[in-house]
Amino acid sequence: MITPPKKAFVLAAGIGERMRPLTNTCPKPMLMVNGRTMLDRALDALVAVGVEEVVVNTFYLGHVIEEHLKSRKLPHITVSRETTLLDTGGGVKKMLGFFGDAPFYVLNADVVWIDGAVPALKSLADHWEASRMDLLLLLYPADKVPAYAGKGDYYLAEGSDQPVFAKNKNLAANYIFTGPRIVHPRLFDGAPEGAFSFLDLFHKAEKNGRLCGLRHTGEWYHVGTPEALADTNRILAGKPEKKVVT
Repeated sequence: MITPPKKAFVLAAGIGERMRPLTNTCPKPMLMVNGRTMLDRALDALVAVGVEEVVVNTFYLGHVIEEHLKSRKLPHITVSRETTLLDTGGGVKKMLGFFGDAPFYVLNADVVWIDGAVPALKSLADHWEASRMDLLLLLYPADKVPAYAGKGDYYLAEGSDQPVFAKNKNLAANYIFTGPRIVHPRLFDGAPEGAFSFLDLFHKAEKNGRLCGLRHTGEWYHVGTPEALADTNRILAGKPEKKVVT
């Protein structure tokens, strides 16, 4: 068990094309779920586990995100403005020096989860073992996701914490990658300059036997389309949730 990382990167630069027309004038991370923006939900979760420093990257409608972030006191936020979209891997690599040699959280700013008995981010930190991991993913059973028509991402055998990317092995995926993860900076060794997908690093970690997964014990919601977002808001409407003072 380690002390949860004190730094994090929140991915908020995407265009959100599948969420149109809602994202024609509003960046996807700023869409509301049960009274809070998805971006605030991610930042609140980080503050709740003691994260102090966060990088938020911006590109599409970045000025809207930056203006909103001015209202937050916690955590301390550094904005990484992208003049060309660097994708999920390139965006993080651009700011890699911010994290030094310590593992850090990476969160998507457009996912929604509810913690179980132990906060998901704390559970990730409790499970982290730098000696055998470069990347630790929070996973959720694909058959438990409301309004989800996808096929999942990983096959995870019972009793194992080493997920297998199902498409590469022709396996039936039984888990979805939920967005939150812990990553060690060394995973970026040899990564290309410019735009590239973080998924390339997932595959690298798996190939090297240094990809692990943790089963999320709370809830997770698919919010990739306007219809899924509306369904999630209906499910969570009025549901009490723990919030942090920001």
